[in-house]
Amino acid sequence: MLDNTDKRILEELSKNGRIKMKELGEKVHLTGQAASARVLKLEDEGIIKDYTINIDERKLGYIIHAFLNIYTQSIHHHPYLTFLESQQEYVINNFKISGDGCYLLECKFHSNEELNDFLTELNQHVNYKLSIVINK
Repeated sequence: MLDNTDKRILEELSKNGRIKMKELGEKVHLTGQAASARVLKLEDEGIIKDYTINIDERKLGYIIHAFLNIYTQSIHHHPYLTFLESQQEYVINNFKISGDGCYLLECKFHSNEELNDFLTELNQHVNYKLSIVINK
């Protein structure tokens, strides 16, 4: 069970995964060594799974951010999933969901032409409903 210190450590690490343990300790009222021990324990318990970076996709030229509700045409999802493997440049996340649709697909594209080409190929495997992100 997490105590308040563990929760504060997770909050600080989610803001800055590269924070020095001494600085983390100061923020959560521990020594750097005690903070480091807590972080290692959280990693060992599988609570902290990864450290990642947050990339500004627009600065890389991906101006279109889209979500697609995916409706499979049969109980066989393998063709759709295989197609996604070949489209990793565009796929951010693919969530299997309940409710409206079978999957919620999050994608990024450089242009409307790229989006159109992707949708044309996607439609060979599934039906979809497209939503474009206007603002985050």
